[in-house]
Amino acid sequence: MSSTVDIGTVGIAGCGLMGSGIAELCARAGIHTLVFDVNSAALATGRARVEASLSKAVARGKLTLEESERAWASIHFTTDLDRFADRDLAIEAVPEDTEMKLALFSALDKVMERPDALMASNTSSIPIMQLASATNRPDHVVGLHFFNPVPVLDLVELVPTLKTDDTAWHRMHHFAADALGRRVIISQDRAGFVVNALLIPYLLASIRMFESGFAVAQDIDDGMVRGCAHPMGPLRLTDHIGLDTTLAIAECLYREFREQLYAPPALLSRMVEAGHLGRKAGRGFYDYHVPGAPTADASPAAPSGGRPPLSS
Repeated sequence: MSSTVDIGTVGIAGCGLMGSGIAELCARAGIHTLVFDVNSAALATGRARVEASLSKAVARGKLTLEESERAWASIHFTTDLDRFADRDLAIEAVPEDTEMKLALFSALDKVMERPDALMASNTSSIPIMQLASATNRPDHVVGLHFFNPVPVLDLVELVPTLKTDDTAWHRMHHFAADALGRRVIISQDRAGFVVNALLIPYLLASIRMFESGFAVAQDIDDGMVRGCAHPMGPLRLTDHIGLDTTLAIAECLYREFREQLYAPPALLSRMVEAGHLGRKAGRGFYDYHVPGAPTADASPAAPSGGRPPLSS
């Protein structure tokens, strides 16, 4: 194996929506992929998610049955992090919680035995240098931020730190662009990187508009979909991302830049506290318990009768 470009074995730490998607992508590329989660139930759910995604890809003609079977044979699941000892690359994909990620990077650093092994984080907002500092190999740590759904969206943000060495950088770029076939964009190591530094203020502005009674959820979303040709309105997109994830990213951005456009609206915090986390919880700005298309949430923040107050 070439020490400059080849990554033949990958470990994915975290088997949630993003972790399982990254695992599927790696397996489709023919890479031996080991998926870890401390929670056996989460591991089983992630396993079923990958299996269902591969079946859908075959049904839609995106993969042949043979390609799907080959990908499935490349994925293995474990609750034992020690099995990452022989990995060329470990990708962290746990929830957007700084302390959790720091603990995981510290554990991975102790487990991974190869001196040239790389470590990457799929964080959507946390500065990579902060995570790299939990290891004894900060020069081998980079940010590798995928987008949901991972097998469908071909973008990845690649984020080097002030300590990432050139060899590690080139290996990771080759892995993302050539082995996985992703469109790579490069960001400096700043909270939120490229996409979320632009996206989150937009989402927060839509929440403030809804919170103030300026317009109802459906009208805000229709305005951006039908007026600006966005594929999804901002409030529905927030539901898709998860309100808890949106809040965590906003808080990280605000800590870094101290600019008001990154400050989370009070309504976002209250909805997270209430468990209204979006699609995954069945309710956010829309109610997903209703069969068929989601309906606008009848939140107290919405003006009475769904009609914004008339200006004087």
